[in-house]
Amino acid sequence: MQGEKSTDFDEITCFLGDYGLFQILIIVLLSLSAIPCGYMGVLVVFVADTPEHHCKAPINSSRNGTDVEAPFHERSSWIGPDSCSRYILDTGNWTAGLRNDTEKCLDGWVFSTEIYTSTIVSESETEIGTTYSNLYPHVYCYFHVFMSYRIGRKPVFFVTMALQTVTALIQATSVNWAMFCVLNCFRGLGQISNYLPSLILGSEMLSQSSRLSYTLLGHCLGFGIGYALIPLFAYFIRDWRMLLVATAVPGFLFIPTWWLIPESPRWLLQKGRVEEAELVIRRAAKRNRVPAPEVLFRSGECLEIMQNKGGNERTYTYVDLIRTPNMRNITVLGVFIWMSVAMVFYGLSLNTSNLNGNVYLNCFISAAIDMAAYVASWLLVNRAPRPTLLFTTLMFCGIMLLIIKLVPEDMQVMIQVLALVGKIGVSAAYCLIYVFFTELMPTVVRNMGLGVTSTAARISTIICPYMIYIGVYNKVLPYIIFGTISIMAAVMSMLLPDTRNHKLLDLISQAKPIRGCCSPKETPTTQSDTTGRCKEISKSTHS
Repeated sequence: MQGEKSTDFDEITCFLGDYGLFQILIIVLLSLSAIPCGYMGVLVVFVADTPEHHCKAPINSSRNGTDVEAPFHERSSWIGPDSCSRYILDTGNWTAGLRNDTEKCLDGWVFSTEIYTSTIVSESETEIGTTYSNLYPHVYCYFHVFMSYRIGRKPVFFVTMALQTVTALIQATSVNWAMFCVLNCFRGLGQISNYLPSLILGSEMLSQSSRLSYTLLGHCLGFGIGYALIPLFAYFIRDWRMLLVATAVPGFLFIPTWWLIPESPRWLLQKGRVEEAELVIRRAAKRNRVPAPEVLFRSGECLEIMQNKGGNERTYTYVDLIRTPNMRNITVLGVFIWMSVAMVFYGLSLNTSNLNGNVYLNCFISAAIDMAAYVASWLLVNRAPRPTLLFTTLMFCGIMLLIIKLVPEDMQVMIQVLALVGKIGVSAAYCLIYVFFTELMPTVVRNMGLGVTSTAARISTIICPYMIYIGVYNKVLPYIIFGTISIMAAVMSMLLPDTRNHKLLDLISQAKPIRGCCSPKETPTTQSDTTGRCKEISKSTHS
């Protein structure tokens, strides 16, 4: 084995180029697939918002026969002092029997229809005040991780796309609160389980240059476009059931792409399916109109990442993520950083409905900020070390959120501006961690590694609505919590090794040590080294 030349996947496939027709097709199709993930992730802001409400009047009460006809705000002024209580009656006549004592809303609530025709909250009248906290379950398991490792990236991508699409349609028929919540869990599972495999599928088929453009300008920007579309959908469709149906329909448009998007050749090689990997690459060469070498994978080339070499299958498990010191350090840091970034990002995103002003405009501005952050990240990603860039964005977010503590509570506009400015930092960090950890995790455990970190992120998104609900009692405290967490993650990110201008790792043995670690550092093959070898391969191919 030592006498054989070991050539990695990037060197073998460099003749395909960076932006041929094949790469552009993959980038466009997989980026478009991120759009449904973008609006499915924040759909709950509108579907489960709590409209303005007050207690229903007792059934035996009357107020000069005008209860039904009176405008909502006029009724709310005499039914009770707040949204969740009403005055106690001494008699059946409101004009003679009002007391200063209050009681709970025993007959239910009346909801305003000025913003929404209906939401799941107004229709089910369930747990007013705590509904929003209980509603972002995004329960995430290792489903897509296990299946992507076993059956491939492509089947899981399409199965999870179907899962989030069909579940949204069924959710629109919910007859009670429990049914809605259960289906919301499955929709959340489909949403994140679709987003991650599509990112990995594209990253493993593209070169370093096109991979960065795909991740930041394609995939993440597609997510941002989906986020920006949801307030437009919700503005014109005010009923929560029809809104779910409208957001589910685009998922069916991706069915024909099954015949256009191939399986990851890296995964095929890992499984020892060399002929299928070669077929994918040769079809890509044909689409790009470039000649392919007669023999793509010679004896010894890419052999180490094949599980079936010599007839002995090498199966990787989650234990491999902590088996070696380098992988263990990266996994632990990844879990903490992903949890922190996801909590702050979704915390600020889901807090849109609690900000002053128009909820639709606030949501659109928040999405526009995300897209601007993704473009800025793309411009900076190769101009600074990855850890430094991640540190800067998270620290900027943390400082902006902590400054809110110094702003008087009556200056709500200033608080809102600082929160949105701080979101620029965490939005940039959110897309950077996908790029960064895709490069840090080797091919053989990439799906498992990103699955573990993403699962940790889902756990934090379950927690963050409760953090937001603290704002009912102290409006500044959620920002202090999010700001502190952001700064802690910024400090931890400086321990990660830099991957700028480095090739995508294939083997666990290639995992890099964290900063300050005494593990011996390997001499990386940079993009310039690969470019030189590509020229040699290109010359031999044309000759």
